[in-house]
Amino acid sequence: MSELPALPVTFRPGRTRAVLLTAGVAIFVVITTVAMLLQQLTPGEKLSFVFTGAVLFAVLALLARVKVVADESGVTVVNIVSRRRLEWAEILQVNLRPGDPWVFLNLSDGTSLPVLGIQPGIAKERAIADARTLRALTEDRSTRDLP
Repeated sequence: MSELPALPVTFRPGRTRAVLLTAGVAIFVVITTVAMLLQQLTPGEKLSFVFTGAVLFAVLALLARVKVVADESGVTVVNIVSRRRLEWAEILQVNLRPGDPWVFLNLSDGTSLPVLGIQPGIAKERAIADARTLRALTEDRSTRDLP
């Protein structure tokens, strides 16, 4: 097995994040510019355009915040509106099967946790490499906890 990365390590869909944030900024700028150029709009209507652009940007920024941070004591999964801290021993398996939209963690409590921070959407090879690295880290850290 290849050498494991030094901890802490952060996994995030870089290209997807760049696309979402760029689109968010572009949408905000276009909507704001249109609002300012339309002379027939009242100040309140212009403000509502700007507010709408800001809301759209905020939604895309939420989608772009997803990540997974692995450190010595465990993993923090940050999804769109949630954050969950897991100890290494809680993670039984790291899965990224063909066709999956993102990684899933099988947990010791019998549940499965989606990990949107590793997703094969735009950068499939990167997601596969990240999933393998997280799997290797999980296996390494889980065996260290055994007596």
